[in-house]
Amino acid sequence: MSIRLLIADDQALVRGALAALLDLEPDLDVVAEVGRGDEVVAAAQQSTPDVALLDVEMPGLDGIEAAAALRTAVPGVRILMVTTFGRPGYLRRAMEAGAAGFVVKDTPATQLADAVRRVHQGLRVVDPSLAAETLVAGTSPLTARETDVLRAARSGGTVADIARELHLSEGTVRNHLSSAIGKTGARTRAEAARIAVDNGWL
Repeated sequence: MSIRLLIADDQALVRGALAALLDLEPDLDVVAEVGRGDEVVAAAQQSTPDVALLDVEMPGLDGIEAAAALRTAVPGVRILMVTTFGRPGYLRRAMEAGAAGFVVKDTPATQLADAVRRVHQGLRVVDPSLAAETLVAGTSPLTARETDVLRAARSGGTVADIARELHLSEGTVRNHLSSAIGKTGARTRAEAARIAVDNGWL
């Protein structure tokens, strides 16, 4: 019985290469490929995969949001995150969203296939260096609201723009921004957002 796979990656070349490599394995069968996070659930409902390989950085929904949506909509699918960005905060957020594994894209094909099999068996698979970094980095110091405000600030809008987008008062936005700047040790909100992104907190 082959393991049915769904691959979600916004880079067509990477997606194609992953599919080709994994299809070479006698017990693996790629049944769906999508390029956006917001296409994952529909594709999984149509193709009934056993394991979904999700990239973290995708348009529509990022891979972590797509993982959470997939866990709710099709709970039987096991999720393996495959990413270029081995950021510590991503690993923690992916596991909280229901992912069973987390590997980086330059993992050799045989190891990636093995990771798929292990996740399918109900085991957890985590890139060891990333696991160590995550323990050292600890959890995000930002509250959920500070995270939302920093995420909105990344687009470079004014405090008024952020307040409108998040349905908050400008004073509240300023308070969250200054708290986030303090917690990240940054000097500006742009720097705070960059630090948060680098740590995988956004």
